[in-house]
Amino acid sequence: MSGHSKWSTIKHRKGAQDVKRGKLFSKLVKEIVVSAKLGGGDIAANPRLRTAVMKAKAASMPAKNIDNAIKKATGSREGAGYHEVTYEGYGPEGVAILVECLTDNKKRTVSDIRAIFSKNGGSLGQSGSVAWQFEKKGVILIAKAIIEEEALIEKVLAYGGEDVLVEVEGYTVISDPGEFSNLLEKLRAAAIEIESAEITMVPKNFTTIADDKHEKILKLTERLDDLDDVQTVSSNEKVTPA
Repeated sequence: MSGHSKWSTIKHRKGAQDVKRGKLFSKLVKEIVVSAKLGGGDIAANPRLRTAVMKAKAASMPAKNIDNAIKKATGSREGAGYHEVTYEGYGPEGVAILVECLTDNKKRTVSDIRAIFSKNGGSLGQSGSVAWQFEKKGVILIAKAIIEEEALIEKVLAYGGEDVLVEVEGYTVISDPGEFSNLLEKLRAAAIEIESAEITMVPKNFTTIADDKHEKILKLTERLDDLDDVQTVSSNEKVTPA
């Protein structure tokens, strides 16, 4: 997995929290509503909902907003009209990109995504064209200033995590999706501050690019991430010094 890409995406999202907090909250509420609709409103018994609530809290969403979203999902048909759709494509330098969406209008969403790929040096692919290069994992980002590398590795392995990648920007902790919530809760209980946490698609193999080409790919993934229907964007880029 390209830790560089994940950390860059998080920096972009943090900026979005300040400038477009309402738009961010809208995406988070949509995920909470769909998660509660599919698996019930009991956070303890619904891992997907638990993860969605954790992400909302990390973005400083008020508890009242979270509770209202869960009640809305379990007390009405809202959320039933959303479709989970994954789009696949290629960015500049042949980088593989997966775009996971929640949408109530597939035609609108695919049109928007195709346009962004085309305008930013990429192309929308067919179903199955790049998905085989990815697998679903829990991904937790932690700043280096929070904890020493050896101490973090020891805790992650003890708590059921799979790996710790040491990146320039910080640590990227990898887990099996089934262990994600438990690992995240234990890290927080150990007073380890979390930069970001999500279950997402990560690459099994990489496309290596020079550092000076990264901005083109970042621009494309940021444009995709800005769409209301897009929940996560994953790429298989691996950046090397120019």
